[in-house]
Amino acid sequence: MDRTVPRTGSEEIELYIRTYYSLLRSSAEAQLRTLEETHAAMGSSLHPGAHNPQPDMAAFVYSSLRLPECILQVERVILGQTEAVFQLNGFGDVGAWRPVAARARRRRCYFDGRETLACLIASGTDIDDIIPILTAFQIEWNKLNARLQGEQVRAFLDAPQDDEEGLATLAVGIGIGRDDLARLRQVWGDHFWSLIRAIAAGRKRLCVRLLAGSLTDYRKATQLWWDAVLEKAPELTRQPVYFISSNPHSLVNLVSGFALRHEAELVEVLHWPRNAELLAEWQEIESRNVPSSRENLLYYVQKKHMATAEGRALAERRAQDEAACGIRRFDSRHGLDSEAQVIRLDQVRPEWIDPRLRLPGLEALRRSDALIVNIDYPLGMAAYLILTYIASRASRMLGIYAMGKAATLNGVIGDVMISSVVHDEQSQNTYLLDNCFSAADIGDDLVYGTVMDNQKTVSVRGTFLQTPRYMDVFYREGYTVIEMEAGPFLSAIYELWRPKRYPSNEVIDMHRLPFDVGFLHYASDTPLSKGRNLGAGALSYFGMDPTYSTGLAILKRIFSLEIARLQNPPERAAAG
Repeated sequence: MDRTVPRTGSEEIELYIRTYYSLLRSSAEAQLRTLEETHAAMGSSLHPGAHNPQPDMAAFVYSSLRLPECILQVERVILGQTEAVFQLNGFGDVGAWRPVAARARRRRCYFDGRETLACLIASGTDIDDIIPILTAFQIEWNKLNARLQGEQVRAFLDAPQDDEEGLATLAVGIGIGRDDLARLRQVWGDHFWSLIRAIAAGRKRLCVRLLAGSLTDYRKATQLWWDAVLEKAPELTRQPVYFISSNPHSLVNLVSGFALRHEAELVEVLHWPRNAELLAEWQEIESRNVPSSRENLLYYVQKKHMATAEGRALAERRAQDEAACGIRRFDSRHGLDSEAQVIRLDQVRPEWIDPRLRLPGLEALRRSDALIVNIDYPLGMAAYLILTYIASRASRMLGIYAMGKAATLNGVIGDVMISSVVHDEQSQNTYLLDNCFSAADIGDDLVYGTVMDNQKTVSVRGTFLQTPRYMDVFYREGYTVIEMEAGPFLSAIYELWRPKRYPSNEVIDMHRLPFDVGFLHYASDTPLSKGRNLGAGALSYFGMDPTYSTGLAILKRIFSLEIARLQNPPERAAAG
């Protein structure tokens, strides 16, 4: 049996965490510059150049992607669990402020149009995430500000040359690599020169305040979110449930098969000039020159097209088809920023679903009373809060599954990892589980990556709260997967199985659970190398390969279990 993994022994990380939590206990706004020294001293793997006067452009790009563009104007960031918390603290109706969003972090935020950013947080993990992101952003902003004060640079910014030559001129003028500046230009797009001018105009002096931080406050936010779903789908309290944490697009696309029935229309979209690269890939698939999935590419084109004005009509037709095959979507309007979807298995149409899902006996699902609940995967401890609350309101849990991104220490981007051991940094527990998935369940559905089962996962507190020494400790113990939700989910599963709260610092055998449990992760980052980070921004087409292979595995598992349950119900089995 695996022994409990030791702590990393990083006093620097612990000091940083203690420092920002002590600051956030204050009822006044805390200056973020107070954290800069402990942040830099931590030696984060994502911010190795924090102490160096040379700008760490990788850290600046990473933090930029996880903050809304209004951060250029923001001077204070207020954290709270619900709109009501902000109102109680004198900020008025923040829900009436302008909604803003980051490109690579899902969090409900509102901007007052002047200097204040209100962020709704779902758990303590959001604090462990957003405080280091803001601190890294401010450190690197101020480094760049110092380099943008030269007379020649400021004269250039008065009328910048917005082309490759102009970018090269600016890079030389401020003493950073052209490629680093080009990456920042790519991330900020049309707002790039506004960013540079804002940095040149003055140093960033952010302050932050936490309005409420008790566990009860987080539970209230979770309750507000889920009760809004139950109001429209009360059957969730009466019928058995298969729970999935994934994303809002892959599972419903596979079940509805809408893109496949509208192939001709989507192929026409591929011929638009802006889709030249995708068209070339489609032609390679059709001529069998590449092994890529034509279904996955169609799903991707549908997703991109429906995000445009031209795709609205198609999106309306998709909504009608989804309703016809038992799919209901519930957008989150308050509290947690997580879409929920409910799929009635008795309304699944075998002739519509993705052909890779057409298992023998699917017609039996017409007699099913089970529901699939899919939530847009949460961040860290929000997973624990969500699953414990949903399970407390459901009549029966038949299966619990999670798929999502992770960093890999032994694979490459696009690989799929399946773990049987999970160490949770939140609880310090090591969970030994009977993961229902194996490499064989992914099979031929993963084209470009490798499936690695029998892996070991560590669920960390935050992406910045890792150091090279931290990762080395776990790697020496055989831990090769780094993510944030498996541990909190397993703490919730423990409470669904045992008559007490999850313990701490124990090795827990999670075999022989009364329901099915499975975790699938696909590699989006390789922190031990300097390779490209799939999780840096929006999902690319090639990121669809591991996403859909894991989604297919989960749905195949649920369909197979439900067919078996219907053919051999408990009362019949007991009689036999």
